[in-house]
Amino acid sequence: MSTTTTADHPIDHAHDHPHGWERWLFATNHKDIGTLYLWFSFVMFLSGGVLALLIRAELFQPGLQLFRPEFFNQLTTMHGLVMIFGAIMPAFVGFANWMIPLQVGASDMAFARMNNFSFWLLPVGGLLLTGSFFSAGGATASGWTMYPPLSLQMGVGMDMTIFAVHVMGISSIMGAINIITTVLNMRAPGMTLMKMPMFCWTWLITAYLLIAVMPVLAGAVTMMLTDRHFGTTFFNAAGGGDPVMYQHIFWFFGHPEVYIMILPAFGIISQVVPAFSRKPLFGYASMVYATASIAILSFIVWAHHMFTTGMPITAQLFFMYATMLIAVPTGVKIFNWTATMWKGSLTFETPMLFAIGFIFVFTIGGFTGLILAVAPIDVQVQDTYYVVGHFHYVLVAGSLFALFSGYYYWSPKWTGFMYNETRGKIHFWNSIIWVNVTFFPMHFLGLAGMPRRYADYPAQFTDFNELTTIGAFLFGLSQVYFLFAVVLPQIRGGQKAAAKPWEGADGLEWTVPSPAPFHTFETPPLVK
Repeated sequence: MSTTTTADHPIDHAHDHPHGWERWLFATNHKDIGTLYLWFSFVMFLSGGVLALLIRAELFQPGLQLFRPEFFNQLTTMHGLVMIFGAIMPAFVGFANWMIPLQVGASDMAFARMNNFSFWLLPVGGLLLTGSFFSAGGATASGWTMYPPLSLQMGVGMDMTIFAVHVMGISSIMGAINIITTVLNMRAPGMTLMKMPMFCWTWLITAYLLIAVMPVLAGAVTMMLTDRHFGTTFFNAAGGGDPVMYQHIFWFFGHPEVYIMILPAFGIISQVVPAFSRKPLFGYASMVYATASIAILSFIVWAHHMFTTGMPITAQLFFMYATMLIAVPTGVKIFNWTATMWKGSLTFETPMLFAIGFIFVFTIGGFTGLILAVAPIDVQVQDTYYVVGHFHYVLVAGSLFALFSGYYYWSPKWTGFMYNETRGKIHFWNSIIWVNVTFFPMHFLGLAGMPRRYADYPAQFTDFNELTTIGAFLFGLSQVYFLFAVVLPQIRGGQKAAAKPWEGADGLEWTVPSPAPFHTFETPPLVK
């Protein structure tokens, strides 16, 4: 894609925006709001990581070491909620805020003030969520899925969690509306939908998913709230309700949610791999159609989380085949990335290392998921550590590695400085080694029958648990290293970044200076 900009002189509007705390509190600029999202998500990521390390510390040896089982269950529940709603989702929204206007040649997001509001709802939700630890009775301990009847018996921490989910859900819906409007209405002249960068495509489709499923979750937790306080019995079997109905409603949200957390990752990888292969993305159109088909199919696979609830065999067969079907468009993407690299002029800077790491570990996560799709096997390993290993391969080694890849790829454009390549590679190798040491043994634990969310276990599981705990602590330390050795030094200064630091990179974001000026594309660029 060749680009020409009508303005011959760089635009400097540094004088007309507020400074200090006002700049951030009243931010309407998409770059500032993107930065706020990224910092918020990183703080939540470290908080959720601390919860995970407390869980692993308890599981280092059999017997109750550190916590009461009730508190252990609070840790597992809050770890999941904080990581999903506080870390992974806001991080991708931060990337969307920063990059979508730059990639489509728009001056900003469509609804600037709504953008500000949708961000500031997040710290409120985050405080409600994490603050529930300090409520009477502590945080909720019903698992991140908040299944009744447990969730109906919890204390006030459960109510705080319900409100936090509402607040963060509203934030997600507003962000999604903003992204859809920006992508559909504010593209530069000449940029048709099929000329858009893949990151914009994956986010456009993700935004539709968010609008479709966040209200479903809101409905489920609202019914739970009325069951808890207003005498309804939607999910209370004693009053004729059905706890399994909650599972159906929850997973109708929950399965598209999995793709909400992975599709933007696919978009980032689809930007990074061609840049460092110095070739256009192989099969662009097939990538777009594969992304759309994943989104559509994600609505008809929800009950594969429920094979053990006593569903009829015909339903098991349907959900088993539908789940296997969704592996096809996902496999198309893996094939496209591999074909893009094939005979390319590859270099292995940190963004590319994380992208290749992503493809490798995400493929493992995909295969373990395919095994779980087989109903009779799923019945055996349901709610064991096999499932924990599987979804952490998809979400840690998947979503998180893609976020790191995107950070190393675009941060020169954000900060105006290059990161330290050696430190980036140290971060990568530590992350890829320890993520596998942490989560691969979990598959063996699960196959041997160790259930998840248990604070204690028989002695035969000790070795793999010790290995997993050591891996988890070293993986956590690698992310602290990322903060202090990569991010903070890069913000403070270093080698100046060129407008286009990567030789093979393509797209409008590389036509503006680094760091990207406060206002970009006031005159829309012409895309030829």
